[in-house]
Amino acid sequence: MAIKFKRTTTGIDFEYQSDRQSNNWVWRELTEKRWVAISYVFHFGKRDLIDPPSKSARIDEDHWYRFTFGSFEGEYVRIPGRVLDIPNDVLFPANTKFLRKTFAAERNISIFGRMARLLDHTNPIVIGGEQEGAIPLVVFEELLEKFPNSYEVDRYAEARVTTVLSQYLDGMADARAKYENYFKRRMAGSLTSKMDLDFLNKFEVEKYLLIRKAIKEALDDKMDLPEGDWQDLMISFLLLLFPKYIKVLKNVAIADYYSNPEKKTSRFIDIALVDANGNLDVIEIKKPFEDKILRKSPYRGNSIPTSELSGTIMQAEKYLFHLSKWGVQGEKKLTSKYADDLPKGMSIRISNPKAIIIVGRDQIGGGDMTGSQLLDFEVIKRKYSNMMDIITYDDLLRRLDTTIVALGGETVITRP
Repeated sequence: MAIKFKRTTTGIDFEYQSDRQSNNWVWRELTEKRWVAISYVFHFGKRDLIDPPSKSARIDEDHWYRFTFGSFEGEYVRIPGRVLDIPNDVLFPANTKFLRKTFAAERNISIFGRMARLLDHTNPIVIGGEQEGAIPLVVFEELLEKFPNSYEVDRYAEARVTTVLSQYLDGMADARAKYENYFKRRMAGSLTSKMDLDFLNKFEVEKYLLIRKAIKEALDDKMDLPEGDWQDLMISFLLLLFPKYIKVLKNVAIADYYSNPEKKTSRFIDIALVDANGNLDVIEIKKPFEDKILRKSPYRGNSIPTSELSGTIMQAEKYLFHLSKWGVQGEKKLTSKYADDLPKGMSIRISNPKAIIIVGRDQIGGGDMTGSQLLDFEVIKRKYSNMMDIITYDDLLRRLDTTIVALGGETVITRP
């Protein structure tokens, strides 16, 4: 996904191009719904589209969609609230250099969406400049740096934003008081001189219930997302689903010395995970389509993997192979490249790397797998268990159910 902000004589235009598949989904959304959400944060109506694409351009993966984003107004550029899906317009100094991170924090959290939730009015949010009540640019930049970049409950996120902005904006809801009262209620009688594990388990249950609900709703309602957007959605849960890992790395370049013996080439791992000891593993996330695990027709009475599953396994194996061959040189290269993303002093280690594959549903031909098919699938998974974990989305839900029950929560166990 590529996003650009273009300055014109009248304001700022927003340009978007998909880097993973054709752009036809944008035109489809505009035609069917009359609006489109891009990168979860930016919302445009069909009226915002500048120069609608020709029929051929609608499916051209290289086509840039261009929308009206903001208009110059004195010393400011005004961005309509509807573009950010909030009730407040946003004003920036006219010379601002806009980037995606100006509006979106890690895990696609809307910066101004959070701010608007803490206001009890619809007056414009003014950043910088001389206008009365404007948030100084230095304060806004501080907010961007301090904005929650890992999983934090909503009350804490709102309290943190309130701390920075309350002296500049009127009408701020008392989010900090709500946050502190919330934890006082939670902690009353639960923590003594000794840590109360039951108290901690309750928080763990709530965390996993929230993750399970979000994944289940995504499986029900977001199947039409492009694979890249689906991966971004799942990435937001990875460190919670697999707590041994502390960092997600995207688009990791690794060296390939074997595909062409005459020269080194580069391969790119979409998503890699780093654990608390610095060990690097690979994860492949595919969209949750049915009929992507086992072929409908058996071979001599046995269910065999689909070409997509076989291809995904082969791709993961190649990544592991090239990582292992890269060895110490690769460790130094990756440690240097990602030094700013890792805890100080940590080094990336390539030590017998493993892979996780999340793919497909436990369904074939519109129905659940039979006992025989589940057994054959288990045989396939165990064949590769020394190097990778193959998980369906139904597996994922069942694992969450089991974890929730083990921690003392209640949930309906997902079908086997």
